Amino acid sequence: MTRRPHGLLVPLTTPFDPTTGDLAPVPLRSNARALLDAGVTGFVASGSTGEAPLLTEDEARKLVGWLRDVVPDDRWLIAGTGRESTRATIAACRAAAEEGADAVLVRPPSYYAPAMTQTVILEHFRRVADESPVPVLLYNIPKYTHLTIADSVLAGLLDHSNVVGAKDSSGDLKNFAAYRAAAPAWALFMGSGSHYYAALEMGAAGGILAVACYAAAATVAIKEAFERGDKAAAGAAQEIVGPIGKDIVGGLGVAGVKAAMDAVGLCGGPVRPPLHDLPARERTRVATMLREAAVLAA
Repeated sequence: MTRRPHGLLVPLTTPFDPTTGDLAPVPLRSNARALLDAGVTGFVASGSTGEAPLLTEDEARKLVGWLRDVVPDDRWLIAGTGRESTRATIAACRAAAEEGADAVLVRPPSYYAPAMTQTVILEHFRRVADESPVPVLLYNIPKYTHLTIADSVLAGLLDHSNVVGAKDSSGDLKNFAAYRAAAPAWALFMGSGSHYYAALEMGAAGGILAVACYAAAATVAIKEAFERGDKAAAGAAQEIVGPIGKDIVGGLGVAGVKAAMDAVGLCGGPVRPPLHDLPARERTRVATMLREAAVLAA
């Protein structure tokens, strides 16, 4: 692929059948169609918001294929393929490519975190990029991996034509700035809804934002206003998106995102154990937040 990833990508949730707990492809595709209609640029399947660690390899593969059926060729479909071994990560990249993924988003291995020096992480990503049939984006998510990809790793991969970008979910704009300085030609994505507008001002290619699962129109509006030079409108949209991202995505996690999707008429549904669904009181609070933000009609 010669085009550059860009725009608002939604790290789509994974719907499960409430009775069997199996994957639910019909609501998955329905959610994707609705979000495409709202103007998103594409999706990340099997990411953190998609409960990737709780999926089997076969399920992760199927999600990509089901989404490819409804995602047009001019939109992006990226698959989360980070695994604990380099071998398994490469296998996941190949499987995603076979199902039609345009690119892969790869977190660093983290179970043996003390052994994951920056040199080891660099070597891991280089081997993955060597073998992946589709372009690779690095995924910095210290909240879950408990380690940070240093900007030196990005600098060490500048010579690799199959590494095209990174997502930074550190929530630290200084870290994002360091990534921009290290890899100015890469497609760098902001992973925090609270910092989307700021990241665009710093040269971000776009965002991979869970808040867009339930507030796509408002999130799309940030970049659209930014691109036409309307900073006031971009800032106003950011003022809507930031708080409902921080409180729901950051505060309540995947269960909160799914509850918010249910509230706005999409299919969130249950999370997969050992995660727990939100209790009724919290679901009511989520709906109230969205109503006060004018994302949900009064």
